[in-house]
Amino acid sequence: MKPILPKPLRGIIPPMVTPLLDNDTLDVVGLENLIEHILAGGVHGLFILGTTGEAPSLSYKLRQQLIERATDQVGDRVPVLVGITDTSYDESVKLADIAYKHGVSGLVLAPPSYFPVAQPELLEYLEHLAARLPLPLFLYNIPGLTKVKFEPKTILQAAQIEGIVGLKDSSSDMTYFNTVKAKMKNYPDFTLLVGPEELLAEAVLIGAHGGISGGANMFPRLYVELYNAAMARDMQKVKSLHEMVMKISTRIYNVGQYGSRIIKGIKCVLNQLNICNDFMAEPFHKFHKPQKLKIEKYLASIQHELQPLEGQLHQIPMSTLEGKTTYYRQSH
Repeated sequence: MKPILPKPLRGIIPPMVTPLLDNDTLDVVGLENLIEHILAGGVHGLFILGTTGEAPSLSYKLRQQLIERATDQVGDRVPVLVGITDTSYDESVKLADIAYKHGVSGLVLAPPSYFPVAQPELLEYLEHLAARLPLPLFLYNIPGLTKVKFEPKTILQAAQIEGIVGLKDSSSDMTYFNTVKAKMKNYPDFTLLVGPEELLAEAVLIGAHGGISGGANMFPRLYVELYNAAMARDMQKVKSLHEMVMKISTRIYNVGQYGSRIIKGIKCVLNQLNICNDFMAEPFHKFHKPQKLKIEKYLASIQHELQPLEGQLHQIPMSTLEGKTTYYRQSH
């Protein structure tokens, strides 16, 4: 039985990379290793087929296979969210139905790319789509890639559509995030999650419910404890853990002149940790040897610097994470 989705959904929900052997073959052993590695960090959910998961580059067959294998392995341990973003309405619905069949807890949708969509059209699209979906839907704001954003007014209107339950904001724009948060003040159950991990602590401190942090593929416990520290308002721990997150960002994510360097960096680290393959789907490719050597050096440095923080981890009691929990029904 799939986990019931809490509202609001809180915590760290890593956007899992998709381990691959080639363009259309899952690294099955790597996938199993990665899921166990992430869940061992105490995360609150798992998000597959997002940007970090290279979803737009994957065949529909592979997306379905990933859903089947990931949900079967995760079981009822944490909620699983699945990205259903597509330029085709029908393909989004088909993927949602597959996700529902395999026990997924929620869906995630960015605006369709290519054709520019005006906000009234986008809202109508959400109304039509939500009526067809069997699971709660989170909106995904990532205008840097889609070239279309969910305007704060659109989000407020979308929150009134049955089945639309939250937002993942990857705009890196805290003014935008604060504007959305202010508009949603009368919707306390509407989940607000932040994508960029560099903003995780700040966002949680001002009221975000958590983060979808790519770095939690590599070091899940670090991001969980940063979230916990921010929730507990333990500013000393927030400062030290945030500094570590920023070191990961400035080192691992800035190797090479590649638009895909963040995903490349994460996959390269996971490969060097013997967790999964680092193959990337076309049009991208894994790092070449010079970049791998840089990642190896940075990884050793980060692991060394994480050691003094070990005493800070696992010390924040879950009782500090107050709040009445309610739940979404599993379909609408």
